Amino acid sequence: METVLREGMLLAMGNPLLDISAVVDDKLLVKYGMNPNDAILADEKHLPLYKELSEKYSVEYIAGGSSQNSVRVAQWLLGRPEVCAYIGCVGKDEYSDILAKKAREDGVKVLYQYNTEHPTGRCAVLVTGNGTQRSLCAHLAAAECFTVDHLQNPEVQKVLLNAEFYYSSSFFLTVSLPTILEVARTALKRNKLFIMNLSAPFLCSLFKKQQMEAFPYVDIVFGNESEATTFSKEQNLDTEDIKEIALKMTSLPKQNPGRPRVVIITQGHLPVILAENGKVTEFPVEFIPPERVVDTNGAGDAFVGGFLAQLIKGEPFAQCIKCALWAASQIIQRPGCTFEGKPNFA
Repeated sequence: METVLREGMLLAMGNPLLDISAVVDDKLLVKYGMNPNDAILADEKHLPLYKELSEKYSVEYIAGGSSQNSVRVAQWLLGRPEVCAYIGCVGKDEYSDILAKKAREDGVKVLYQYNTEHPTGRCAVLVTGNGTQRSLCAHLAAAECFTVDHLQNPEVQKVLLNAEFYYSSSFFLTVSLPTILEVARTALKRNKLFIMNLSAPFLCSLFKKQQMEAFPYVDIVFGNESEATTFSKEQNLDTEDIKEIALKMTSLPKQNPGRPRVVIITQGHLPVILAENGKVTEFPVEFIPPERVVDTNGAGDAFVGGFLAQLIKGEPFAQCIKCALWAASQIIQRPGCTFEGKPNFA
């Protein structure tokens, strides 16, 4: 029996960023002390960059931030608007207007918290080398100001208490662990799925305490091989074998023992690892010729989005992973985490 899609089936949380993407020359990178294919957090010297991009270059605005990217991709695949709701903090400015408009155009139910003292988070995407290189400079700004009381907002409460699935990136651990824990406990109380992404190796080390506070609530974990390896080292799992790490992650302490943890690890062009119920299944990755690869930025977010779209529809994990791989393969053939037309995933 096919699942009937309805509004607010998934509640996702994260750091909303407006991607400001432009083709630039190398001089701009030099001016701001950046390298091709960099990914950095902005400090004081980078702050004028965003205005300069908007005023002097032909820019494209894209709704960004890891979790928001994932739900945008999920919405694209689902076709029915507002199945996915999203919370995160933005400023009260033109950038949040653009961000909300772009996310809503993609079908996301936007439930931002607004902060009047800080601007909306932005990520400068500087494209050089005839489109082959992208340098990212993120200024989190208002995204860092999210507070747990936003969950009491009536619209957010409604989704929180009626969702079937809950998703967070680990980037959100740096912003509001109390929010993650409250949402996770709601999921546990309602016997619904709480899903989390390891998101980056530095989070598995610098924020391992926060990560392990949330981990007992996590039913499905996503990560890539470098995140998994770092997690294993920091949690003393005593192995660098990705399959073993995935299996050991499934058996770490869990609040809801009636729902065994599932771990999914991507490994670039190598097979995707699915660990569940004491066994590992591998899923081959379709080869995309290098000349067709435009931008790998956002591939991981798209993978999660593809997986979530099928999960929401009640499909088995094998189908979820096939769609995840398909979505990632589409996104890497376009600039940024963007898509167009109707998806033709079969």
